[in-house]
Amino acid sequence: MNQSGSTFVIYAALAGNLAIAVTKFGAALFTGSSAMFSEAIHSMVDTGNQGLLLFGIKRGARPADGGHPFGHGMEVYFWAFVVAILIFGLGAGVSIYEGVHKLTEPVPLENVVVNYLVLALAFIFEGVSWSVALKEFNAKRGRQRLWAAVKQSKDPSVFTVLFEDSAALLGLIVAAIGLVLADRFGLIWGDAAASLVIGVILATTAALLARETRSLLTGESASRGVVTELRRLAANAPGVAAVTDIRTVHFGPDNILVNMRLAFAGSPPLAEVEKAVEDLKRAMTERFPEIHMVLIEPEIAMS
Repeated sequence: MNQSGSTFVIYAALAGNLAIAVTKFGAALFTGSSAMFSEAIHSMVDTGNQGLLLFGIKRGARPADGGHPFGHGMEVYFWAFVVAILIFGLGAGVSIYEGVHKLTEPVPLENVVVNYLVLALAFIFEGVSWSVALKEFNAKRGRQRLWAAVKQSKDPSVFTVLFEDSAALLGLIVAAIGLVLADRFGLIWGDAAASLVIGVILATTAALLARETRSLLTGESASRGVVTELRRLAANAPGVAAVTDIRTVHFGPDNILVNMRLAFAGSPPLAEVEKAVEDLKRAMTERFPEIHMVLIEPEIAMS
């Protein structure tokens, strides 16, 4: 997924969440709804998260230097992990606290129509943001199953926004159910219970994001498809008898290092081996522009 596509998705989500957060806070203060307050906190956290993702993308785009010879691409992974922590600590924590507080000290709702209106508008805005994120994500995953594509993705920015927007839509549905229970059926606890459920949704989302970004931070290999194609290119290179080892690692969404060991048949002249290696490196980087460095160790196989 190109960086411009990722950035567009984040900007779209940031603009929508900021407007929604302000509206939800106003409605929560006006009506006293616990679920609406949790939703406002949720949208505010999401807004901050998108800002952090943009910050991570900007820092990750810096060129390699003496201190970071493979570039700064892993900054994107670090800030995505911070986003997961914030969703859990602020989003889920405040929502659960607010739900428990309103369960122990229930307060009747006022001006509930305002809440319904805000939830309806928020659902429309979140739906638009979600559709943008899903479109970008689907363009990348092709025919892969959704969860398999998430696990294979090396760019956490888009699937983070997709997860956040999905959690937001679920949270809005839960908040609406809680309001209906409190407003139409007189079950005051329904609003507080909705806040607790929203907290659980956010905690689950945070756990999933933390799991995926932790894996990226600790050094994931390139996708299976990329490794298979690299092996095919190497095996078909002139003079190569076997690919004895191939290792890859992502130093960012668009920064792959390849380390390969090749066995050459017979005793070819050094010049032929060097040319084969250089041609192979060129073929790999042309096929996958995200490959920034290729290290090839030639070996002479016994004929």
